[in-house]
Amino acid sequence: MSLSIILITKNEEANLKDCLESVSFADEIIVVDSQSSDKTQEIARSFGAKLEITSDWPGFGPQKNRALNLATQDWVLSIDADERVTPELKQEILATMASANAADCYAIPRSSWYCGRFMKHSGWYPDYVDRLFKRGTAKFSDHLVHERLLPTGSSGKLKNHFLHYSFRDFSQVLRKIDAYSSASAEQAFKKGKRSSVCKAFWHAVWAFIRTYFLRLGFLDGPQGLALAISNAEGSYYKYVKIWLIEEHDKNNK
Repeated sequence: MSLSIILITKNEEANLKDCLESVSFADEIIVVDSQSSDKTQEIARSFGAKLEITSDWPGFGPQKNRALNLATQDWVLSIDADERVTPELKQEILATMASANAADCYAIPRSSWYCGRFMKHSGWYPDYVDRLFKRGTAKFSDHLVHERLLPTGSSGKLKNHFLHYSFRDFSQVLRKIDAYSSASAEQAFKKGKRSSVCKAFWHAVWAFIRTYFLRLGFLDGPQGLALAISNAEGSYYKYVKIWLIEEHDKNNK
């Protein structure tokens, strides 16, 4: 059975080489790039990837569907540039594709890095994500952010995990909090969600409690505390931005 790798990029020079090396066993690599200004496109070409450069940004879900539409092999593995396939996961993927009893779609656990350590709690592990599937049996949701795969057939889970280098330093944390809270706020407002500063505060409090206490973030040491605070910030900014969008909308009517 043959395998297509699909991923989307935007200025992923620091991540892409290691990512593509980890999936070099695949029959086809497809990279859909959103006009990177660094060496992302050069790196993709050096691995023989089919590279498509887009002039617009429709959101994570639609962009991943563009990559999926270019896949031609029997199976598809969707991966992000900050993820790595371990040798153990590679062997499990190959064995799964060769199995006569394989399901249509498989969720893969992730071991995620946060500013100095792989997190074992805080809601970050095992963090299963649907990523390996038979072509034609799934597509991505149209979400601007936090997109998900929508399988139409049978599902299963793999045992071995991705390595996910999600946050290498705190500057990256802050950039993602700002970008993701803006996209999440826009998406939520379009779906009818409304907010206030008071609501934003209580959402932040709940995000901290859920991460640090209910999901045992305190067992992840200092990074667990930092992540709980970051999640609280992200939630607060999302709901404040929803409120600000609502205020702007009122003032322009």
